[in-house]
Amino acid sequence: MRADSHDVIRVHGARVNNLRDIDVELPKRRLSVFTGVSGSGKSSLVFGTIAAESQRLINETYSTFVQGFMPSLSRPDVDVLEGITTAILVDQERLGANARSTVGTVTDAHAMLRTLFSRLGTPYVGGPQAFSFNVPTRTAGGAMSTVRAGGRVEKKVVKNAVYLGGMCPECEGRGNVSTLDMTQILDESKSLNEGAILVPGYTADGWMVGTFRESGFYSPDVAIKDFTDEQRHDLLYREPVRIKAKGINVTYEGLIPKIRKSMFDKDVDSLQSHIRAFVQRAAVFAACPACGGTRLNQAARSCTIGETSIADVAAMQITDAAVWVRGIRDPGVAPLVDALAALLESFDAIGLGYLSLDRASGTLSGGEAQRVKMIRHLGSALTDVTYVFDEPTVGLHPHDIQRMNELLRDLRDKGNTVLVVEHKPETIRIADHVVDLGPGAGSAGGTICYQGSFEGLRASDSLTGRYLDHRARLKDDVRTPTGRLEIRGANTHNLRDVSVDVPLGVLCVVTGVAGSGKSSLIHTHLPGEGTVTVDQSAIKGSRRSNPATYTGLLEPIRKAFAKANGVKPALFSANSEGACPTCNGNGMIYTELGFMDTVATVCEDCGGKRFQADVLELRFGGLNIAEVLDLPVAEALAFFSAGEAATPAAAKVLVRMADVGLGYLKLGQPLNTLSGGERQRIKLATHMVADGGIYVLDEPTSGLHLADVDNLLGLLDRLVDSGKSVIVIEHHQAVMAHADWIIDLGPGAGHDGGRVVFEGTPAALVAARSTLTGQHLAEYVGG
Repeated sequence: MRADSHDVIRVHGARVNNLRDIDVELPKRRLSVFTGVSGSGKSSLVFGTIAAESQRLINETYSTFVQGFMPSLSRPDVDVLEGITTAILVDQERLGANARSTVGTVTDAHAMLRTLFSRLGTPYVGGPQAFSFNVPTRTAGGAMSTVRAGGRVEKKVVKNAVYLGGMCPECEGRGNVSTLDMTQILDESKSLNEGAILVPGYTADGWMVGTFRESGFYSPDVAIKDFTDEQRHDLLYREPVRIKAKGINVTYEGLIPKIRKSMFDKDVDSLQSHIRAFVQRAAVFAACPACGGTRLNQAARSCTIGETSIADVAAMQITDAAVWVRGIRDPGVAPLVDALAALLESFDAIGLGYLSLDRASGTLSGGEAQRVKMIRHLGSALTDVTYVFDEPTVGLHPHDIQRMNELLRDLRDKGNTVLVVEHKPETIRIADHVVDLGPGAGSAGGTICYQGSFEGLRASDSLTGRYLDHRARLKDDVRTPTGRLEIRGANTHNLRDVSVDVPLGVLCVVTGVAGSGKSSLIHTHLPGEGTVTVDQSAIKGSRRSNPATYTGLLEPIRKAFAKANGVKPALFSANSEGACPTCNGNGMIYTELGFMDTVATVCEDCGGKRFQADVLELRFGGLNIAEVLDLPVAEALAFFSAGEAATPAAAKVLVRMADVGLGYLKLGQPLNTLSGGERQRIKLATHMVADGGIYVLDEPTSGLHLADVDNLLGLLDRLVDSGKSVIVIEHHQAVMAHADWIIDLGPGAGHDGGRVVFEGTPAALVAARSTLTGQHLAEYVGG
């Protein structure tokens, strides 16, 4: 039949972002992998073109009323796009960091558990809502009116009607409560006039402390430790009250509620850096004493199946929870038990069996979040849909990549089209069809370098093809440590009384399967002083933030422009005096259309350049500030390194950005348009210029092409050779092979891990082959 002839997704003339009018045909019901250096156009083709058009067409099937509540998507810049099917995106965006969101709530496992306990739990405490930590228990009373036929109103008096919920009233379902470290707020050995208040801005002679000095509730010359209980309460907790100070009526309020409203109740990232540092020092989070961190009230915790409460099940490692669920033999809930057990077992199938259902979703890494999203699709009955994955192997040990590959094959074998953006050769190898983009990044990319089979890619002359069989060698000579950091009796999370010496002055790599305890060991037990940590936490980017502002690069550039033209540096900031007055330095005009999505159009006055016309007439090295911000990092490095535009301070930052593989990135590109890997590497480049004796890097190869890993290894070597100690948490075998010392944790994940299973050189690890890491590293180096 003719219907069976539509067996490809055809893209013709794609020009999204840096794509150069490319044409490609992708086979349906096959596994296609997209490769190429970071910034070559992979995401622009897969996410920005194919998936974006699929979502736009699906949205158009809804009524105009419903579309008003949905994002308004514009058509991608492409001539022809045929044969696309419904696209399901499984990306690395972090799961919502809502304080009440957990692994159990985002996967519906907790909803099934609540139903199970409401049916079988004893004593009976209520329906499923009685076990929900998002629903408080409420009591209502008063007159209830019901309108009947003919306009007759029937009234009923309700007394103490109880609506059950499972929320702990003390922490409101968050599991922890915040307290203030008073030693960071007050120096009780001093008086107010001597500077007892340590809060930023509250200097002894400042106007902020003036109200406290003039209140009359206590003497400003008496040390705080000598205050009576009443005076201490007045200083710290007094409710707002009108007083007269120096003949003026003012409002007096206790210090604690005052600073809570002005500092602690605000978004930490919106505060000035010195205030943010104070808030992070003074705020102490601890498990809620009322519920013990379980988030549930006493009634929900008292209900058990056997001797196990819902809080106990949520705290179990998921593999153990699956065994517990399978042990329930009540025929009345057999379908529910089977569904819940299958859901929990799918966690283990995807390499997340070490998690617990009460784990806060905001604490998951990007790779873990992506795999959690996969779970809902594994048992789906949908076929003939397009699944789109963004580097699903991020954060996975080589041993776990094999299981991920099986899951991708399973989705394909059910009759779906699977599109994967990936760098790992292990996943590229299983592709039915490979599309390699490049040859470079940014303006040097955006073309199809190869499409076909994996073996054809390996034989091709493309950059990816040349690096598929590239292997980092084990070092002939390793560095000698200059000292050691002792970790003794580490028991955080799943660590089992771990004692280990971390060598200093060398490149130390910490390995192990996902969930083995690597992050718990390094991030929790290394000393904070003198340590520069680059972890996987996301960085925030607004419309105005870009690589130049985030890395501090714009500051020396502004000063250089100002000095060359004899004007103020503020003129060369789109966030200050030099901003275009029409768009306020945004470069775009944002128009609110009520219930419809906001529309963005390029500012007609500045043409999207963000600066005033007279500022753009001022030049440095032959370029104006907008032209400089439009330069890629590599070109900007050449510009600021030599000639009349030589600016050593700017070149120093640009060298770091080029070292981490961001040579293609434009200085003024909005930060919120960058991929997760690009943001991570900008963060790495920023921290590389910081002063610190010990650098801790958490999977710095995330999002890096095979060719870029060599550049990273060179950067790590330069750091160590400059006298730094570098500790890397990593799964990539090239980084392991390049290490001077390896600490391998395991042997498994969760409670099957948490032990040091190997310490020594990479060569010794390969020779022993006693751990999973050793076996995969030996296979990698051909040993």
